[in-house]
Amino acid sequence: MDKSGAEIHAANEADFRKVYNALMTLLFKISYRIVNDEEAAEDLVHDSLIKMHEKELVFPSMDDAKYWLIRVVKNASLNYAKRKTREKKAYERFLKEDRRQTDSGETELLKAETLRRTREALEKLPVNLKTVLILKEYAELNYKEIGRVLGITEGNVKVRVFRAREQLSKLIGEDDVYLPR
Repeated sequence: MDKSGAEIHAANEADFRKVYNALMTLLFKISYRIVNDEEAAEDLVHDSLIKMHEKELVFPSMDDAKYWLIRVVKNASLNYAKRKTREKKAYERFLKEDRRQTDSGETELLKAETLRRTREALEKLPVNLKTVLILKEYAELNYKEIGRVLGITEGNVKVRVFRAREQLSKLIGEDDVYLPR
């Protein structure tokens, strides 16, 4: 590490190469631990280094460049991991729905019965619980969006969704409440 206190100019090729050589391995390890994908980790680190270069940042020392890059790489990696998780869930949901379309006649009858029982049970819920459950399960809004729509806190939404599911399961008589779409 450069302890001399000399400024690091990211746009300067020699300084950029010095930062790259000193920090690439560390930044890669951080990113890889988060995303668990070598190629993605390498891309995220390179993107962060390019960002530093393009912004022509100047750091008072190598340590300042290091800490800035660690933050940028960590945030980029966390965002990447979240996006991959969301994509995986969406893909799994798609596959699940796709399989449901090839159900047998018996399964269709069971589903229709479950749907009828669920709708009847839903009608018996108090309006405030019924509303949050409909917004959550059918409109697919998140807790924050539901809170904004109803003018209540996100915490209150979570409590109501929990209570609604709890009451539904008692009314339907099943442990796992699945609301057919």
